[in-house]
Amino acid sequence: MINKLMEKISKLQAPIVVGLDPMLNYVPEHIQKKAFEQYGETLEGAAEAIWQYNKGIVDAVYDLIPAVKPQIAMYEQFGVEGLIAYKKTIDYCREKGLVIIADIKRGDIGSTSAAYAVGHLGTTVVGSKKYKAFDEDFATVNPYLGTDGVKPFIDICKEDGKGIFVLVKTSNPSSGEFQDKLIDGKPLYEHVADKVNEWGAMHMGDNYSYVGAVVGATYPEQGKVLRQMLPKTCFLIPGYGAQGGKGSDLVHYFDKDGLGAIVNSSRGIIAAYKQEKYASFGSENYADASRQAVLDMKEDLKCCMK
Repeated sequence: MINKLMEKISKLQAPIVVGLDPMLNYVPEHIQKKAFEQYGETLEGAAEAIWQYNKGIVDAVYDLIPAVKPQIAMYEQFGVEGLIAYKKTIDYCREKGLVIIADIKRGDIGSTSAAYAVGHLGTTVVGSKKYKAFDEDFATVNPYLGTDGVKPFIDICKEDGKGIFVLVKTSNPSSGEFQDKLIDGKPLYEHVADKVNEWGAMHMGDNYSYVGAVVGATYPEQGKVLRQMLPKTCFLIPGYGAQGGKGSDLVHYFDKDGLGAIVNSSRGIIAAYKQEKYASFGSENYADASRQAVLDMKEDLKCCMK
């Protein structure tokens, strides 16, 4: 799957992943109204509104982008009904040919970690039958528990050519409370990067490992160092747009071929119609606003690709 992701990025000249992280207040009123008329102001009604909202955005942008990244927490807040909307979204994105990165940030040990991996990336066995539960292509993984928490994911990924993105240097302001702490003379995130190299060697694609790294756009100097440390690692880059990152900050996150990275934008795209820049589209044409935001992001990232 890492080969497919790189091929799509190169073909589309768009190192962009759209974060499908819907909050109910992002969903235009006309979509909410229709869902609530059908299901009431219930968890099911909220989930239906989010699903229809997602579908509109995917229809508008799928031909421009290689991948989507649904954040599972935004669906879990609506309980089982929200998870149904999450699964519908995944299945619809797959129909559209998109690579799906599950933003689940799981991390545990042994059989628990393996169960997370099976549920999202692997095959669940029920008696004599086998099922793909959520069936995403990649998942984000928290490495805090060490190899015990990561290797079960890699083992499952090997079965179907799937991958993970390990949290290395995240984009949030307080990330340095732990990640920047010096240990044996270098920051913790560099120690994690060393392990990503080690884990990555267990599961390599043609040019990049199936074990990627999450590296925030808001820390360009650290990103430059990590690119040098991780030449065969694909970076998943949060923090673009709404969090302050811009294309010119990210040149050094990409490798000498202008590849090896994919940049996430969530509310900057899915809620673009709420921004002054795209307000002229109006809420009825929210998906068209999202498409224009993708086109603008693609233009901004041209400096990163060779």
